[in-house]
Amino acid sequence: MTANFTQEDLSHIQSRGSKIEVIEEQLKNFETGFPFMDIVKAATVNDGLIRLQDSDIDRLVESYDKKLQHLKVVKFVPASGAASRMFKALFACLSSYDGSEEAYQKIQEEGGLVKTFFDKVEDFAFASELSEKLGGKSLSSLVQEKNLSAILSSLLTEDGLGYGKLPKGLLTFHQYEETGRTPAEEHLVEAANYGAATGGTAFLHFTVSPEHQEKFQELMDQVKAGYEASFGVKLEVSYSIQKPSTDTIAVDMENNPFRLDNEQILFRPGGHGALIENLNEIDADLIFIKNIDNVVPDRIKDTTYTYKKALAGVLLEIQNQVFAYQERLEAEANPDLVMEIAAFLEAVLCVVPQKGFYDSWTDEQRLTYIKAKLYRPIRVCGMVKNEGEPGGGPFWATNSDGTVSLQIVESAQIDKDNKAQLSIMQGSTHFNPVDLVCATRNRHGEKWDLLDFRDEKTGFIAYKSKDGRELKAQELPGLWNGAMADWHTLFVEVPIITFNPVKTVNDLLRPNHQPA
Repeated sequence: MTANFTQEDLSHIQSRGSKIEVIEEQLKNFETGFPFMDIVKAATVNDGLIRLQDSDIDRLVESYDKKLQHLKVVKFVPASGAASRMFKALFACLSSYDGSEEAYQKIQEEGGLVKTFFDKVEDFAFASELSEKLGGKSLSSLVQEKNLSAILSSLLTEDGLGYGKLPKGLLTFHQYEETGRTPAEEHLVEAANYGAATGGTAFLHFTVSPEHQEKFQELMDQVKAGYEASFGVKLEVSYSIQKPSTDTIAVDMENNPFRLDNEQILFRPGGHGALIENLNEIDADLIFIKNIDNVVPDRIKDTTYTYKKALAGVLLEIQNQVFAYQERLEAEANPDLVMEIAAFLEAVLCVVPQKGFYDSWTDEQRLTYIKAKLYRPIRVCGMVKNEGEPGGGPFWATNSDGTVSLQIVESAQIDKDNKAQLSIMQGSTHFNPVDLVCATRNRHGEKWDLLDFRDEKTGFIAYKSKDGRELKAQELPGLWNGAMADWHTLFVEVPIITFNPVKTVNDLLRPNHQPA
């Protein structure tokens, strides 16, 4: 479709760095919708999912440690999300609580997150900071006095700690003997421990919101030198923001551009898939990707370090095999070698060719296919056993070109009305904790253009509201979903202890976030 854009609309679009043809394609997507993913089966252990033995882990870690001194490694951390959703229930309590005995008893009777928060308020790592903001008053005493509003106001509002508007990366998550530590700092510690050889440089990149970048930089200025001294490495921290040009147009329920009261078209962030453009600007041998809130105290980090190195070791081994086949193919592309590579792609990298490849395609067609599938970025994705946490899962899925390969698929991408597809989804044994190691350079050390490996048909439409009016928003292909759909992909099982997300404030009370 072609929208009737005014000259003001076109100027607005241009000022955002967006392209009119991209906007019109997005409008077309609202009309036609996105196709569901066709999942063939869940990836399970020994069928698309690798389970490492202890001897494998030891070998892979040793191999990675030896190669690390020759590698540039970057830790890429999406950190732009605000923490407001962590405190949703507390915000509701702050707006409704009036300090009366009746209101207090209602919280006690209802139980749940709010009661647990106040019962355990002294156990949060930010408790001492919060008490200081309250003039040194005891938090438990304030609870006994039923002065819950004072605690909530000091925690959430800008007159206090301002946690309601800060990003997760800047909240105090963990308590150590002498100080608390934020997720941003925990990622610094991780980078120092597996991202650099002794005496080398560890590179850490945060994607942040523009309004938070200065606060991240202030924190790093305060703490970085101390961590460098502790771990004997140099820490180089960089930042980027989600580009306005990646925002997507919103529409009303009739698929017309959604207009604000001033008649300006509304654009919304296109989801984490927009960060493929940020990732595309990172030039490194290996890039580790991990969410900002998935961190643990030092006492249980060793397992994380071990499996990060093991995942990287798997990637480097596969990369060597892929590069060796590329070199042989460039020297002599004979039919026997083409079939050998096809077998490697199917058996090791789980890429099943389209129908007819083996019995009716010509040698030239097979060679074209092999070249297209062999020359790609590589990712190894850690997967944890499914214990009820929400998130995408590892599946064998049919791609838009007719091949079948390993994909991380979100539940929103699956047709729940299709009983067969729903059954496959429900039979999944593992899910995606966002634990990736990526190789984005080719055999000659040149950086791939990652935008060439997206599947644009894997976005989805979400229903939202603005100023009391319903609207439809469009999510770009997810960063580890459609944005990486055409990468070499391997799934490796990692222990559940390596996955410790913080979705609500009370998750910080879980044993893995508490001092020993």
